[in-house]
Amino acid sequence: MDMFIMTDRRPVPNLLRYGAFLLLCGSLLLSGCTTLLTGTVIKPAVGNLQRQQDVELVCEGAAAYLLMIDSLIESAPDNRQLLLLGAQSYSGSIAALESCRAPLERRQALGEKAKLYGQRLLATLSPDDLSPQDPKSLDAALHVLTAGDALPLFWAASGWLAWIGQQQGAPAAMADLPIVEQLMAKTLELDETVQNGSAHLFFGVLYGTKPAMAGGDPERSRFHFERALELSGRSLLLVQASYAQTYARMVFDRELHDRLLQEVLDFPLEQQPEHTLLNQIAKRKARQLLAEDYFAGG
Repeated sequence: MDMFIMTDRRPVPNLLRYGAFLLLCGSLLLSGCTTLLTGTVIKPAVGNLQRQQDVELVCEGAAAYLLMIDSLIESAPDNRQLLLLGAQSYSGSIAALESCRAPLERRQALGEKAKLYGQRLLATLSPDDLSPQDPKSLDAALHVLTAGDALPLFWAASGWLAWIGQQQGAPAAMADLPIVEQLMAKTLELDETVQNGSAHLFFGVLYGTKPAMAGGDPERSRFHFERALELSGRSLLLVQASYAQTYARMVFDRELHDRLLQEVLDFPLEQQPEHTLLNQIAKRKARQLLAEDYFAGG
């Protein structure tokens, strides 16, 4: 299914053609209808969205797509698969909108929804409270999870993290970061390969951006980035871009920095079509980082 059609020379989300069907499903609250839409419309749409090369087009069409996700979740608020898609879709849309330089207020609004869906997704994984402030209580609640929970756990953490990332360092948001760290650590424990090793990417950035007195550690950062590169087959270019921006700049390694970013720019998008959108965003980021000439005068 093509993600977009052209009408009056303007891109219009192809998903709009399912509007009447969606409204019928929502009004009847039929679980079978939700299951059908998830399998035949939403999942293929997510796949098609990830294969889009035109980031601006994705930014223009994101609203209609996210509204459909919201409507489906409204009709089945405890459906784990829909909540996972919600956390995934809102997190990904924020990344695209950042690349499109969308207003902070809009990204923050999406971040609120990403966090909401992430927290509600967590609630489907365990009968215990998975969001207490007490780390020991959280560890106990996470103890019941199995490898099959790694994917929803990762996206629950990612939805929460997307909200934190849009709060401009606000104390209330930063207070939630240790919870996300615990969720990501548990993801690694359950299955480090989830989402091409993206939990390793999280820790690579985390240890590469924190000051030493707050737990920053260049060697731990490097380890996680290298593991993420290995698990992704070097085909998830956000790993290389983040590796350069955090670790390489922290240790002032210009050769590594420029080599990683050039690898991003040289990577053919068609080689990994399911990562096209994220890889295109990474290419934009790589060009921006190189243009900054961070090591000038060093």
